[in-house]
Amino acid sequence: MKKLVAIGELLIDFVPQQSGCALADVTGFDRVAGGAPANVAMAVACLGGYASMISQVGTEAFGDYLVANLQAHGVETAGVFRTDKANTALAFVALDKNGDRQFSFYRKPSADLFLNEDQIDPVLLRDAGVLHFCSVDLVDAPVRQAHRRAIQIARENGAIVSFDPNVRLPLWPDAASCQAAIRQFLPLADIVKLSEEEVEFVTGISDREAAAKALLTASCRMVVITRGADGAEAWTPAGHAACPVCPGPVVDTTGAGDCFIGALLYQLLENGCTPADLPGLDSAALSRLLTFASRCSAFTVAQKGAVMPSLAQIGE
Repeated sequence: MKKLVAIGELLIDFVPQQSGCALADVTGFDRVAGGAPANVAMAVACLGGYASMISQVGTEAFGDYLVANLQAHGVETAGVFRTDKANTALAFVALDKNGDRQFSFYRKPSADLFLNEDQIDPVLLRDAGVLHFCSVDLVDAPVRQAHRRAIQIARENGAIVSFDPNVRLPLWPDAASCQAAIRQFLPLADIVKLSEEEVEFVTGISDREAAAKALLTASCRMVVITRGADGAEAWTPAGHAACPVCPGPVVDTTGAGDCFIGALLYQLLENGCTPADLPGLDSAALSRLLTFASRCSAFTVAQKGAVMPSLAQIGE
């Protein structure tokens, strides 16, 4: 089984000790490890796969904690660099009555933004079956070129390239800058994962199916759209499938989408899928991928913070 390599932000999420109130009204927080690409890597590792992280953190205690947390979950950290140019990124989170989130970020700049392309040694992507990235670190900083370098190496090595834009507009100068960066990187991805709320922003098309087909026609080989309480859908040139959400309590939606795509990528790695295999995945295959990922995501939303399940915890 080849490994997943995730590249992008590593940060500390300060999650609220109270739910159902605005961020300004929260009086206490708990520290948890965060960063969407890191969550995906941990999802794969917790399910029993192989995963590594490429990122950069500060030299302070928060950076120590994030590296130790990845290692404790079985994620390789040879590609997690340390710098004294900036501190590790922080995010403060509030949860409304539905478990949905409001963010306040402290990363102007943060250590991850100084990761540069010269640090992306091809050895970091050796044995990679999937490279996964998001849009938070596609801002106008050295880390954007680091992403381009990692994607180039991954594609040369025959790895699947997976892109979850994971739109966070407060981190961008304006919405247009975010949209433009995402659209620059869409053609480089074999798999594009979107939330339903992101579909029109990313593609310019409001209808899910039409947006998915436009992406498939343009360049990518699989489109996955998560729909919160309405489940998820996936498309390839060979098929389409939809899956309802697994019933259960919703405590915190943090990391739900990361767990979902991580669980889906884990299955592709387990099955030895290559970029050439993706277009041939039919409706039955997509349904199996979505069902497993939905079960994993249901476990995560029942926990506080981005807690990823093992196979045993989802009954496998």
